[in-house]
Amino acid sequence: METNELDILAFGAHADDVEIGMGGTIAKYASKGKKIGICDLTRAELSSNGTVDIRAKEAQNAAEIIGVQVRENLHLPDRGLYITEASIKQVVAVIRKYRPKIIFTPYSVDRHPDHGSCTKIVEEAFFSAGIRKFEADGKFPAYRPSQIFYYMINGFHQPDFVVDISEFMDEKIASLNAYESQFKKTDNSFDTPLVNGYIDSVEAREKLFGKEVGVKYAEGFKVKAPIILNKDLLGEEE
Repeated sequence: METNELDILAFGAHADDVEIGMGGTIAKYASKGKKIGICDLTRAELSSNGTVDIRAKEAQNAAEIIGVQVRENLHLPDRGLYITEASIKQVVAVIRKYRPKIIFTPYSVDRHPDHGSCTKIVEEAFFSAGIRKFEADGKFPAYRPSQIFYYMINGFHQPDFVVDISEFMDEKIASLNAYESQFKKTDNSFDTPLVNGYIDSVEAREKLFGKEVGVKYAEGFKVKAPIILNKDLLGEEE
């Protein structure tokens, strides 16, 4: 594997989206030595709390906590995520550059429109990245990851599969706490759902997902295509 190739590449509209949805899964696979990257589409410049510079520092700190090796920001406009040729090409370039085995993006059923818009762009880019004649930046050849999965941010939906993160919930919470401007309530904070026990609600969700499968904590994911298992129904290698 070349140094710039990744096992997992997760996209989010804003810094903290990926940590909310799958910070534990990232920490788990990073502990196994997997190479993981995050690509934030916007700088979240319209956030009610914090600034672009503060959020960039928080994002880097959070990434280090859960073992992310690469974090990029495409500087697309906050609340201006649309399916355009330019936005698709930027995401295609990232996919071709890092050649991840699998991609994660937000589940589109979410109260924040940017999360669904992010996924529409990523889905278009996921397909176009594998088309040889689709031109992006021209530096990297065509490449399409093997699968795309969807993590949850604000929603609570019946997952298609879960990942046991019982041993990595502390890292997930720590990565969220790194975003003090977003989740810590102060006298100067603008009152938003994020500063009113949001991290507690995320922890409660993962606890409920874990309870469904008999573990302490789990993160839930959605798929659009069936998953091929490498083990039979008895858990034996095929």
